[in-house]
Amino acid sequence: MAENTVRYYNYDSYDDAGSDETTDTGDVVRDETEHKPEIQMSRNEARSGSVISIIFVSLLAAALLGSVIYSLDKRNTMYNKVFALNEKLDSAAAENVRLQSELEGKVSAKSIEEYAKSLGMEKINSSQINYITIQTGDVVTIPEKEKGLIAKIKSFFNKCVEYFRG
Repeated sequence: MAENTVRYYNYDSYDDAGSDETTDTGDVVRDETEHKPEIQMSRNEARSGSVISIIFVSLLAAALLGSVIYSLDKRNTMYNKVFALNEKLDSAAAENVRLQSELEGKVSAKSIEEYAKSLGMEKINSSQINYITIQTGDVVTIPEKEKGLIAKIKSFFNKCVEYFRG
């Protein structure tokens, strides 16, 4: 039969010579010198400030969540108002186009002519036109007097003073 080699390792001191055992198949012999580690259970006491800090952080998280929800609700409300006002604007623009086309129809030359005929008016004949002539010879123009040398110097000096005063 085949033989199995079983090795047990101890992390503190590794010794290959003393840990080999040869057994038949199916029979595994354990080394009695192997130590099982001791497991100790320790209990952590809750610190007095940890409960208060958990409550504070929870309230802070709830407040942040509430503010996010509130801001999203306000934004949604404003979007709805903007949408409603845009619909009103579109309907007012359509009404404006309709009224402009109606006004253009009423102000056209043909409609004015028909309205005048309904009031008993008629088109002007060339015999009804009177021309008036005006004589332009009645207008008197007085040329401006030419200034003297002293007046020109005084005017130049006054313009310079006004320029520097601002």
